[in-house]
Amino acid sequence: MFTSIQQFAASWSNETAATQRVMDVLTDASLNQKITADHRSLGQLAWHLTTTIHEMTSRTGLEFTPAAEDEHAPAPASAKAIADAYRSQRNALLEAVQAQWKDEDLVRTTSMYGEEWPNGLTLHLLIQHEIHHRGQMTVLMRQAGLRVPDIYGPTREDWIERGMAPLA
Repeated sequence: MFTSIQQFAASWSNETAATQRVMDVLTDASLNQKITADHRSLGQLAWHLTTTIHEMTSRTGLEFTPAAEDEHAPAPASAKAIADAYRSQRNALLEAVQAQWKDEDLVRTTSMYGEEWPNGLTLHLLIQHEIHHRGQMTVLMRQAGLRVPDIYGPTREDWIERGMAPLA
């Protein structure tokens, strides 16, 4: 749980920058990649991350413009549109938190999905939710033939380009 806006801003900026690198690699053709027919596609996961930023945090009273009026609407067919919408949402949330809340607002509780959560926990869980789905996206990206960007360290391709043998 976050106890300061500065703490959240640092973590949010770091994690969303990594997610933005993932979003920026997507192609229109890759958006349809699925692990199986009954699972979300890469595009649906990317759009889910984008729309969840507003859906989840608007429940706390934060106000900013959503990426879509209906978070359940189909994902755009354009990878660039999704990446741009994600960029807008990640920036809008950070600006809203910094402008509308003070540190003490992070301990205030809000009804979230049938439970009472401190706002600092909501922000923490939003980041964990993003990390979870970002991991799913990187698997689908590999299946779609895309190069996965570095997240917490070099990728297999990065090691090869550095003349080193990647771990198998």
